[in-house]
Amino acid sequence: MDNALSVKAEKEEEQKEEEHTVTPFEENLQMLLQLKMTSADQFDNLEKHTQWGIEFVEKYTKFVKERSEIEVSYAKQIRNLSKKYQPKKNSREEEESKYTFCRAFFTTLNELNDYAGQHEVIAENLTSQIITELMRYLQELKTERKSHFQDGRKAQQYIESSWKQLESSKRRFERDCKEADRAQQYFERMDADINVTKADVEKARQQAQMRHQMASDSKSEYSSYLQKFNQEQNDHYYTIIPNIFQKLQDMEEKRIERIGVCMKTFAEVDRQVLPIVGKCLDGMTTAAELIEAKTDSKQVVEAYKSGFEPPGDVEFEDYGQAMKRTVSENSLSNSKDSKEKPAGKSKTKLWPFIKNKNKLSLKLGSGPEDFSHLPPEQRRKKLQGKIDDLNKDIHKEMDQRDALTKMKDVYLKNPQMGDPASVDPRLSEIAQNIDKLQAEVQKFEGWLAEVEERMPSKSDTHRRSGLYEAQSTTTVTNNCAQDRERPLSSPDGSYTEEQNSETQVKANINPTTIPTTAPDFDEDFDDDDTLPTIGTCKALYPFEGHNEGTIAVAEGELLYVIEDDKGDGWTRVRRNEEEEGYVPTSYIEVNLEPNAKGAMTYI
Repeated sequence: MDNALSVKAEKEEEQKEEEHTVTPFEENLQMLLQLKMTSADQFDNLEKHTQWGIEFVEKYTKFVKERSEIEVSYAKQIRNLSKKYQPKKNSREEEESKYTFCRAFFTTLNELNDYAGQHEVIAENLTSQIITELMRYLQELKTERKSHFQDGRKAQQYIESSWKQLESSKRRFERDCKEADRAQQYFERMDADINVTKADVEKARQQAQMRHQMASDSKSEYSSYLQKFNQEQNDHYYTIIPNIFQKLQDMEEKRIERIGVCMKTFAEVDRQVLPIVGKCLDGMTTAAELIEAKTDSKQVVEAYKSGFEPPGDVEFEDYGQAMKRTVSENSLSNSKDSKEKPAGKSKTKLWPFIKNKNKLSLKLGSGPEDFSHLPPEQRRKKLQGKIDDLNKDIHKEMDQRDALTKMKDVYLKNPQMGDPASVDPRLSEIAQNIDKLQAEVQKFEGWLAEVEERMPSKSDTHRRSGLYEAQSTTTVTNNCAQDRERPLSSPDGSYTEEQNSETQVKANINPTTIPTTAPDFDEDFDDDDTLPTIGTCKALYPFEGHNEGTIAVAEGELLYVIEDDKGDGWTRVRRNEEEEGYVPTSYIEVNLEPNAKGAMTYI
């Protein structure tokens, strides 16, 4: 009984000591918690920073994307602006295109369209070189960051698990040691007590030996766990965690470098298109420098020149006597015709004040087919332009006819390639088209001859500019067949030598471009005074001179010029004192004397 009470008292004392004493285990546990908190704090800080880095990449990607959208929108607006002001395919825009300032504006619109294309290139390069790359890199960055933090969490969990195992083995070793000490003390008390039986002493001794053996085993286990934990702790803080931190650092540096490269590319994308943008601006500048005000003003003069002669003076009307009034020459009456008609039967027309009864017909693209609603000069230009267009159509039809003829010949030689008869319907259609076009040409040439006959025979020599002569010469060349032998052309390019209409319709080959109707030469030869010589000329081609008032010349013959071309296509020449007459201006090379009035050279 007494032994049981003593053992109970000892246990109570031991419990009291344990309650008031801080064991080494508790100290190690506190140290572990501090290390865990420090490591966790580092991972939390790194996690926040790397997440902010990812958000920055996303923000920069969004910035570049919005810039690209702005470039696309700007390019679209520029293209729409250029398209809005591009010339429409109508006669009005065609008329405007002949002015240098209009052509400069059209060039500016084209260059502006190319300029818009460069902004589209900027948008495409921003998308392909920055936005797409950053979107792909963001996915890789998020995956890599997630992997590194997972490795860090695994390493932290593993070291914590190892520490728990060590603490568990340590507690077991501590408990077994205490149990062994108690068992030993109990055995010693039992052995010293004379009242205890030998069997109880033996039992206490065996119990003490068993406790000592358990304490020894716990010690070995604790020692093994301790060595293992120390090794793992060393690897954790000196190898694993530093490697994870290094990987995170490398990842962060790569992110920063990638942002720098993208920012550099952002500037390079703009720099790459600067040369082409500069060329567009240079094209605009060059077009502006080519504007010629004088040329444009001359175009206006040529476009609206009427061909009317100024009216004569209005004489004083004395109402005390019979009213006499001088007939004024107008745009539709030739000076020679006015001499033939009695003055009293002519109508005076002051052409600047004539009211046009058909104002609606003067609109561009309207009016009769023969352009009779236009002033003489404008009508002549319109008729000549129509003849040129018809001749071009004739040449196209002839080219098609030649091609089909060759094809038919090939089919005749090689029947396996095709049926020659299949080409005949098309050839017949082309022949009909050519006949129709040639009839149209004859019709317009007749109207043109009528206009030329009724235009004034005498006018200022400045009525014709060098530009107009060059245009007329080109026009006449187009009117002639390609296989003609001699390139003959008059300044107006609107006259053809008299020949029967049947030959013109069927062949239209080698038309000699000389005036069809000679002016009223008899009136000019009625003067008794001999005209002075104003220059010389050389005959480029032979001219037979069948019409009355003309003179026959031989090729290469030298003659004297006594009256230059007044705009009707004829030049008056003299061979000797008795022989003189008119020859086509296009047949001779004229060299007027410098002091002669209106001196100029015709070829």
